[in-house]
Amino acid sequence: MESEIVAALRGNIDTHLSLQTPSEHVTPKVPFIIGVAGGTASGKTTVCNMIISQLHDQRVVLVHQDSFYHSLSDEQLQKVQDYNFDHPDAFDTGLMLSCLEALKLGQAVSIPNYDFKSHKSIEPARMVNPSDVIILEGILIFHDPRLRDLMNMKIFVDTDSDVRLARRIQRDTVERGRNIQNVLDQYAKFVKRSFEEFILPTMKYADVIIPRGADNEVAIDLIVQHIRTKLGQHDLCKIYPNVFVIYSTFQTRGMHTLIRDAKTNKHDFIFYADRLIRLVVEHGLGHLPFTEKQILTPTGSVYTGVVFCKSLCGVSVIRSGESMENALRACCKGIKIGKILIHREGNTGRQLIYEKLPSDIASRHVLLLDPVLASGYSAVKAISVLLSKGVPESNIIFLNLIAAPEGIHAVCKSFPRLKIVTSEIDAMLNEDLRVMPGLGEFGDRYFGTGAG
Repeated sequence: MESEIVAALRGNIDTHLSLQTPSEHVTPKVPFIIGVAGGTASGKTTVCNMIISQLHDQRVVLVHQDSFYHSLSDEQLQKVQDYNFDHPDAFDTGLMLSCLEALKLGQAVSIPNYDFKSHKSIEPARMVNPSDVIILEGILIFHDPRLRDLMNMKIFVDTDSDVRLARRIQRDTVERGRNIQNVLDQYAKFVKRSFEEFILPTMKYADVIIPRGADNEVAIDLIVQHIRTKLGQHDLCKIYPNVFVIYSTFQTRGMHTLIRDAKTNKHDFIFYADRLIRLVVEHGLGHLPFTEKQILTPTGSVYTGVVFCKSLCGVSVIRSGESMENALRACCKGIKIGKILIHREGNTGRQLIYEKLPSDIASRHVLLLDPVLASGYSAVKAISVLLSKGVPESNIIFLNLIAAPEGIHAVCKSFPRLKIVTSEIDAMLNEDLRVMPGLGEFGDRYFGTGAG
């Protein structure tokens, strides 16, 4: 598992994103919410603290699910040995949900202060202010779908059961004043059974599984870098609701690792670039208008589906954009594809050299193809050409593999009604207007016309 995490997350390991919101955008920053789940004493809090220590340039707050235990009544306290603290009903999930929702809206909240010796919430409560990153930690935070839906990233800490039991004995006897026999009795009666029934099944909801917990420093370091990348993407998608980043998985991260590697040969570069392009194209098609349609299946049943608009064409920005044409043709049989050639003049100038577009392009939805959005100058010029042909701005979907924040700002400020679909947003442009960390000259690497 560790090698899988290393392969999947190595892509942007040195990326440090520090995106600045343009002065004209003053909307509150929506926090990035991370859930960290796992069995009792699996090392969740230690993992959280390691993540927090590495995100020192972000405002981060840690919220424990343990804070939301229901206070026990006098009757329950008399039979506390029969109370299951590892059951979903032991927590005030409604209160926890409302606190998370308030933090997401930029509001300060009061978190209960639960005392494990008296089994009651005590004063004073903990005041938590809004932050850039919110980490919610607990054994059952993935159990309720409403909580899962609030999370931008879900991590499950997977630690051997014997190790967890040893840690629990030490914690409960030293920190919570219990004797060993009571700890063992509770573990056998409730903890082990609840883990198997309620906690372990939620592992399937995790985006990342960390084996060996806090001992797996390599995995945690790579996850932090992944979080940094997602924080940058998350910020821009909140600033511009017309920007869409395809869902990041270990498959997409692994493909990005390969196409970004300077040592990857031409054959492998094309193969994995084509796979990523296909995902971007399919995601872009999902943003087309559609109508419902009922059809009859071979079983004689009625299925209610959708039909997408048929007035569609592609336009590739020569020459790199031509690498995306095959994926578009594979998804849309017989689609018309136009071409635009733009020449760079200095750092900021762009001149239209050639264009060949469908004569009826003004009545079509257009998928604009260019694998790299860098400064945005060429993209702005290409989009302006489409608009001059009568294409409505809202009918344009710009598809690319990677984008720089500067390019997104340039395009979205000029054309707020079009859509941008990309697979990853990189850190920045360098002084030569190259995307960093980037993947080199895409056209040269794809068509084999340069050293890359």
